[in-house]
Amino acid sequence: MITRRRYKILVDFEHVYRFLTETYDIETLNSYLLPQFFEYANMNTFFEFPKSHHFGIWESDGNIVGIACFEMTIGECLLHTHKDYKFLLPEMLEWAELELSVIEDDKRKLDVKITDKELDKVKMLKSAGYSFAFSRPIKIFPYTKSFPERTLPEGFSLIDGNNVDYVKLHSVYWKGFDHGDIPDDNYDRRIYEDNAPDIDRSLMTIAVAPDSEYACALGMWYDKANKYAYLEPMATIPKYRRMGLATICLSEAMKKTKLLGAKYCFCGGREFYTVFGCETIMNWETWKKEWTP
Repeated sequence: MITRRRYKILVDFEHVYRFLTETYDIETLNSYLLPQFFEYANMNTFFEFPKSHHFGIWESDGNIVGIACFEMTIGECLLHTHKDYKFLLPEMLEWAELELSVIEDDKRKLDVKITDKELDKVKMLKSAGYSFAFSRPIKIFPYTKSFPERTLPEGFSLIDGNNVDYVKLHSVYWKGFDHGDIPDDNYDRRIYEDNAPDIDRSLMTIAVAPDSEYACALGMWYDKANKYAYLEPMATIPKYRRMGLATICLSEAMKKTKLLGAKYCFCGGREFYTVFGCETIMNWETWKKEWTP
């Protein structure tokens, strides 16, 4: 018997994480709803916790077989099912249009994100009146390749995330993501995000400048069950860019996960990753629909 219910944020996170891990499909990437993607979003301070009850959960005999959720904010949607329950997708889309859409300018709107390998979802979305909006590449670095080698500039050093200084970590991400030269004092958010259930601080890699400032930092996740690594986030302070620090940190972090058993690493979509040696394996598409309530 299949049942549908709302997501319970204090109860369901681990169940959904396990479901996403067990149903991981390298051919479609679950609409890129990787378990690490789900966890990183849920632990981000921009995540709309008060609206997560809009997520839909489908279960068969008490086991999750489908989820409709957003990444960070309501108005966007990802749909994923167990491979034997794809027939639920039209019902899940109906739920998403009711629960995950937003009303703006007297129009109800919803963005649905899929990979371009999910032809069944493309067909469903077209039939339901959605239009393709844009896409971005999904890139991996296969560990069959050699890692780029760069020399660490004189006076710089590498550390991991154990015993990290959260004020400095907040500073490198604040400046590195171009929020300005003077960080706010909300470094508690870094402590919060660093307490994700499956985070491994030994995989975090940080380049430290001669004056002890954190110049470049990244987080790295390892999926033991599916043998891949997942990069999120990575940033370099503007004054330290073009020194090879991002390449050095990323290579070091990847090497750590290769020793653990990873076969490849999911990276970002920017041109930097192509230069690094990452390969596009598919595209992450956004499909949009607007309608009168």
